[in-house]
Amino acid sequence: MNSDSPMIEIQGKPVQRIGVIGSGQIGPDIALHFSKVFSPFEVPVVVVDISQDALENGQKKLHKKVDRGVEARAFRPEQGEKMKQGVIFTSDYSQLQGCDLIVEAATEDKSLKGRIFQQVQELVSPEAVLCSNSSHLEPEVIFDGISNPQRTMVVHYFFPAERNPIVEIVPSAETCNELTRDMMGFYEAIGKIPIQVQSRYGYAIDPVFEGMFLAAALLVENGTASSREVDQVACDVLDYTVGPFTAMNLTGGNPITAVGLDNYNEKIHSWYRTPEILRKAVADETPWEVPSRGEKVDVPADTFSAVKDALLGAYFGIVGEIVDSKISNVADMDMAVETALDVKAPFRLMNAMGIRESLALTEKYAANNPGFPVPQCLKAQAEADQSFAIPLVLRQDHAGIAQITIRRPRHLNALNNDAFNQLEQHFKDITADDSITGAVLTGFGIKAFVSGADVGFLAKIDSASMGEETSRGSQLSVQAIEDCPKPVVCALNGLAFGGGNEIAMACDIRISRAGIKVLVGQPEVNLGIIPGAGGTQRLPRWVGVEKAAELMRTGRPISSSEALSIGLTTEEISGDPRALRQRAFELVQLAASGDSPFKGIEKGPIETPNVLPVVDLGHLSTEVDRLLQKALIEGCRLPLKDGIALEARFFGEVCSTQDMRIGVTNFLENGPRSPAKFVNA
Repeated sequence: MNSDSPMIEIQGKPVQRIGVIGSGQIGPDIALHFSKVFSPFEVPVVVVDISQDALENGQKKLHKKVDRGVEARAFRPEQGEKMKQGVIFTSDYSQLQGCDLIVEAATEDKSLKGRIFQQVQELVSPEAVLCSNSSHLEPEVIFDGISNPQRTMVVHYFFPAERNPIVEIVPSAETCNELTRDMMGFYEAIGKIPIQVQSRYGYAIDPVFEGMFLAAALLVENGTASSREVDQVACDVLDYTVGPFTAMNLTGGNPITAVGLDNYNEKIHSWYRTPEILRKAVADETPWEVPSRGEKVDVPADTFSAVKDALLGAYFGIVGEIVDSKISNVADMDMAVETALDVKAPFRLMNAMGIRESLALTEKYAANNPGFPVPQCLKAQAEADQSFAIPLVLRQDHAGIAQITIRRPRHLNALNNDAFNQLEQHFKDITADDSITGAVLTGFGIKAFVSGADVGFLAKIDSASMGEETSRGSQLSVQAIEDCPKPVVCALNGLAFGGGNEIAMACDIRISRAGIKVLVGQPEVNLGIIPGAGGTQRLPRWVGVEKAAELMRTGRPISSSEALSIGLTTEEISGDPRALRQRAFELVQLAASGDSPFKGIEKGPIETPNVLPVVDLGHLSTEVDRLLQKALIEGCRLPLKDGIALEARFFGEVCSTQDMRIGVTNFLENGPRSPAKFVNA
């Protein structure tokens, strides 16, 4: 998002002033993120606190983090200065006048929060959105007695709030549904990953964080292991960056966790409670004994096994109970727990270990821990002997139009086999659904539509036949989009690389957000491969053979403006993803009504020269280029479907080359910025 774009809106009104109440542990971090997003628009962020010390410390903290960002080149120096100048630290509540959005981040005390909002509602307009960054309290409790509760909700950030992308959106029973949807879109537009959670004490994620700490603390309390050993096993087994005791030291979370666990006992189930060692740590204000940075703790094998089984059993039981409660779902929990807590995704882990083995560990933990329930959802999957279905491609229907959203934000929405299969099934379902008149295909977030295919599964290809089979599988998924008889508009919310552009080109038309410097690319040649999901055939039919050949042979990405100029897209839309999707819906409605039918792609052969223009290959493989040219020239002289079938054969052939192995290995080991050293360069 740049300063030339329209200002970010809430409910159709530009956000012109933001208030953050509380300059303690998390308030300055929330303000920092707002400032990063809104400083280009010169939208002030006001941080209010009655403590002058808190204000001074909060300002120092924010400025220090911005300066570090400048040193790390995350921000330009002038951007950093603008961010610091854009945040006002004050004890004067009247500075909140004119704020369109308030996020309260004060101490977790319902009386204090209630008094704050009673005061704030007198200062801001009746349309201002009032949010609390509570970590536990239900919105009905926080906003009790507030006039116009329809504009209130909890927005729960996670440490560190300026960088951790997950935000729980927790409406009350009285919150306006339209506002809830819009705030989900608002947080997506400012770079967060929001999940909607139903109102319950602790919401969806903190019971996992605090429940896993309880499980860890009980292991120490009953003498199974030391806190240092538990931290080590947690990191080894669950991929924690830091173990539960280290995390508690870093966040200063002992007091609030103790309160939360006691309340969970009443509001969730009886296993939750504050263990004695936590009560003592809170009373004595002592940190936990933890491994030093980089230290590897030696854990005896029998201790390791006991801690491992207990942590896994607790983990699976905790997340399963949350799904059973229906305050969240498998897709959101799997993504949000992994991202917010930086731990292995729970439902994918159960699938990988085996559902029955996962159930056995949970039952074992429940047998040793009175009050701990075994989730019904896990029992049901084990009884059916089926893995959990984990949606990566989501469908929402609005007024007869299906919105299909690819959501793998940790991977920039890259397509793996599951995503390809889900995409294919969604479009088959749309084709068969008489209530649906058309579809919008988009990606989650502001960075990527789809960043390509997951390179990890390309690395598993070990023969030409496996390569051809992989290509054909991807082509079938993409073909389901093109074969849909209903209008399909692709809303390019961010970059579309490789397989991302290939699925976009299977849609009837593509529109994009305006001002994107890097929108589209076919970078496969950098990996030592060629496009394998229809790209060699669809791109020439949309933009012409010569332009398509240049883009594919060099891997050169193009901007949203160039994509429009060469005919790959039909419109650039100013604004955030909400504006883009709204326009896509309008185009589907027009096409479905017959007022503006789409021309569609040429399905027959197209004129193709015998020799393509010379391009500078630089470090790229001449052998890969030879196969790419053959796929393009020979395929485009055939009907589209036959050309795509031919592409799969050439994709298989390129997968048998040494340069393919070099390119994929280089990417996985050194990243996309490191040029591969091809033998045929």
